[in-house]
Amino acid sequence: MSGTSMDGIDAVLVEISKDQIQLKETHSQAYDPALRSKLAELASGNLESVDALATLDRAVGLEFSRASNALLQKSNLPSSDIVAIGSHGQTVRHKPQGPSAERYSLQIGDPSSIAEHCGITTVADFRRRDVAAGGQGAPLVPLFHASQFGQDGQCRAIVNIGGISNATLLDGAKVVAGFDCGPGNTLLDAWVRRHRGDDYDADGAWSAEHSEDQELLQRLSMAPYFTRTGPKSTGPELFNLEWLDAQLGAQPPGVVQATIAELTAFAIVESLQACEVTPEALFVCGGGARNTDLMRRLHTRLEAEQIRLGTTDELGLAAEWVEASAFAWLAWRTLAGLPGNAEVVTGAEGPRILGAIYPA
Repeated sequence: MSGTSMDGIDAVLVEISKDQIQLKETHSQAYDPALRSKLAELASGNLESVDALATLDRAVGLEFSRASNALLQKSNLPSSDIVAIGSHGQTVRHKPQGPSAERYSLQIGDPSSIAEHCGITTVADFRRRDVAAGGQGAPLVPLFHASQFGQDGQCRAIVNIGGISNATLLDGAKVVAGFDCGPGNTLLDAWVRRHRGDDYDADGAWSAEHSEDQELLQRLSMAPYFTRTGPKSTGPELFNLEWLDAQLGAQPPGVVQATIAELTAFAIVESLQACEVTPEALFVCGGGARNTDLMRRLHTRLEAEQIRLGTTDELGLAAEWVEASAFAWLAWRTLAGLPGNAEVVTGAEGPRILGAIYPA
């Protein structure tokens, strides 16, 4: 899969037995800068032609097939040993609000090209069935979180900090709630790219050098999204540099970076405080789990709520590979004829079998 940060593709090889994941091999590859730039233009609305959409759909599909084949080479397995590929694709627009007939979530990455170039049945297009059933189409990982990380007698929050951060609240193995919290890495990455030319702020080193601007943080935290109740999901269509620029004063760039990091921590904790059940522990996955400064800021806020902070590494699945594993699991659910959405999270009319199957 590739997330809203559009930094590249994560691929995992997993074995699934009685719905439990065993991670066998991993592979990550960056997008070519030219392709990434075009994807960012498309997602921002600057490219609107059918030709641009169709060309990028095919290009991403070919990149996904290369990532899958590279993963197989690392694992020394033939394609005939693989049951299926689950492809999330690349989200280029997510609009779950408005009149029902105008809501959509669009992922590109031609699944036919993946099936053709890998010789493996491919399951893709997971979000649109949930949208068709009246749901947000996101988040889709809560059932996976419940299956892998639920523990009888414990209330846990699993938070993925990717481009957008999303949370699943579990009471034992039951999904109590789930939602997109707000910006995760998307603003942090975009700001450091603008001012330092780096793809991301490694370990949060830049933001750690500065303190947040409280007045700016207050303005950012007043965004209406943060006070909305679920079901709710969002993306860079809302939280982007244009939105950020409109709130800025004369703050130095490093102070802005620190404030964005604090906003990410605020959004996660604030969204959990709105839930009826308070988790005993919060486990982070996604790239944000490796951002030392962000984790420090999150720890400070959670400590005040007496919530323990950890990562999913403690629960048996490395933080950076959770979301890719989730879409392998969702593909397995599709092939088994089992629903993949949690209607309490997305707001869909009921459980639905997600995705379309493209035979090898």
